[in-house]
Amino acid sequence: MTSNVRSGVLTLLHTACGAGVLAMPFAFKPFGLMPGLITLTICGICSLCGLLLQTRIAKYVPKSENVSFAKLTQLINPSLSIVFDFAIAVKCFGVGVSYLIIVGDLMPQIVSSILYRDDDSTGGPQEHHGILDRRLSISLIMLFVIAPLCFKKSLNSLRHASMIAIISVAYLSGLIIYHFLNRHQLERGQVYFMVPHRDTESHAPLTTLPIFVFAYTCHHNMFSVINEQADKGFRILKRIPIIAISLAFVLYVIIGGAGYMTFGKNIVGNILTLYPNSVSTTIGRLAMLLLVMLAFPLQCHPCRSSIKNIIIFIENFRKGKLQENRDDCIPLDVLSSVNSQEESRQQNNEQQNFPSVSSRHTNIITLCILGSSYLLAISITSLAKVLAIVGATGSTSISFILPGLFGYKLIGSEYISRDERVPASVKNTQIFGFTFIYLGYSSNDSFIIGNRILRHVISLTIVYHFLYLNSTKEEIE
Repeated sequence: MTSNVRSGVLTLLHTACGAGVLAMPFAFKPFGLMPGLITLTICGICSLCGLLLQTRIAKYVPKSENVSFAKLTQLINPSLSIVFDFAIAVKCFGVGVSYLIIVGDLMPQIVSSILYRDDDSTGGPQEHHGILDRRLSISLIMLFVIAPLCFKKSLNSLRHASMIAIISVAYLSGLIIYHFLNRHQLERGQVYFMVPHRDTESHAPLTTLPIFVFAYTCHHNMFSVINEQADKGFRILKRIPIIAISLAFVLYVIIGGAGYMTFGKNIVGNILTLYPNSVSTTIGRLAMLLLVMLAFPLQCHPCRSSIKNIIIFIENFRKGKLQENRDDCIPLDVLSSVNSQEESRQQNNEQQNFPSVSSRHTNIITLCILGSSYLLAISITSLAKVLAIVGATGSTSISFILPGLFGYKLIGSEYISRDERVPASVKNTQIFGFTFIYLGYSSNDSFIIGNRILRHVISLTIVYHFLYLNSTKEEIE
């Protein structure tokens, strides 16, 4: 494995293995062990197909330019860019909120285990309940750690976040395996190998399906990984998502399967909150706390840039300039990269390409993101619900709908422009892309508040997109 391929695998693995690993055991609860493993496998295969589809459509961007969703939207319909911007904003904002919820879950337990070693409970003595309040923990971490990092223009100091994330997830896997093998001291509930009976306290099976989808979402970083490769041939590029998704699948089987079998129906959205205070558990909690604190700015920056792009889109819509080139917008797919050279180059592009959005407006947007995330985090205590909403909205759009849409419209277009017959293999790939559009759309059909609104937005946008393309087919081709 070359260094570029290894770096790409680490980037995708870091993007995928974040807050979702803590809720993975809970995702098995309404499915049972075997159906949960089958669902985890199917979601992994579908996510891998979406990544491979992205590697196929990357060739349609000129070799002199970096591949990005923004560049691809210029090839089919510039107005479609707002769908991607909206999906990125929802996904990154939701992930940021989940990070703050994790801070509120873990920080009080860490303080309790350090200050009150003789007390095995996670709550600590009642007389010191104030310093163990989750809202206080979120407030302090937000004020003194997360906010200063989010207002920085450069993220060079976080270039080692990928390695920290991988080490943290690997340690979590070892911790879960250890407690699975030594679970006699833990309160274990009923473990169901098949779908639990309806008279149990389990949720409906589809309510946690988006968590499986969310767990594999790394598609918004795939193009940045492609841009960093010296050899952009499909035979080389396909190794990156195959290795990354395979490693993620193994981690999720270990964490999800062993975690669910440890606690059964007593599992909750954040598995680390169930373990008793000990040195090994405290180290695991500190590792995950460090992970989410450093990862929050990596979500805030692309969220901020997507909001900027939406503002530019609205301004162009009001001025009737929707078909103009989107060079003024930030290519969002490179913002989550933790490569120092990539980030410094991106920051220079941000200063050059954004004359319409001042630094004051940038700070206001950042402040709104931080404020909204903070208010939601102190109001919501369920990590699983937040991840499910993000998985059912932003993740399905990024993982299935957009790659499928681009694949359906771009793959085979070179044959049409030359008046040549489209090979059957290319037609099959087009059908595959359209299937992914439907897959992403239908995977939003879960029992979560807000999905109906998103599905209406996506359906109306796709309908408009196809009608517009069909009316201007000769011009586009």
